[in-house]
Amino acid sequence: MKITNKIRELTRNFCRCGIAGWCLEVIFTSAESLALHDWRLMGKTSLLMFPIYGLGALLAPIGQAVDGWLRVRPGEVLTVWDRICRHGTLYMVLIFGAEYLSGAWLRSIGVCPWDYTGRHSNINGLIRLDFAPLWFMTGLLFERITLGKKT
Repeated sequence: MKITNKIRELTRNFCRCGIAGWCLEVIFTSAESLALHDWRLMGKTSLLMFPIYGLGALLAPIGQAVDGWLRVRPGEVLTVWDRICRHGTLYMVLIFGAEYLSGAWLRSIGVCPWDYTGRHSNINGLIRLDFAPLWFMTGLLFERITLGKKT
């Protein structure tokens, strides 16, 4: 595949993941409003979140590289459970890292759209460990969006 085609594909996947992330965030924040008995189900997100979610386009290539590093040969098929566990865990850790680093940077310039301070299992108000299952599944969703494979 030519480099221009790879760049074009990465750009498309960046946009797909950015839009999917926005949609997931709006749905999630709408559901949170139920706990507040706000039946308007108003979801919210930030334009700043698009590039952060867009980075999800890098997850599948990283997953494939790790498979190669762990000597999973091209064409060799992992069991579904092995792939789900391996990739989901890897993506969850990468998403936590990206959330923490981007949040720290955005906070340093005064524009971080989230603050988990005072919330259960937060780390420096930047990430919540109880979101681990959400990020596990989101990573697998981004893989499916970008590769078109079932998880």
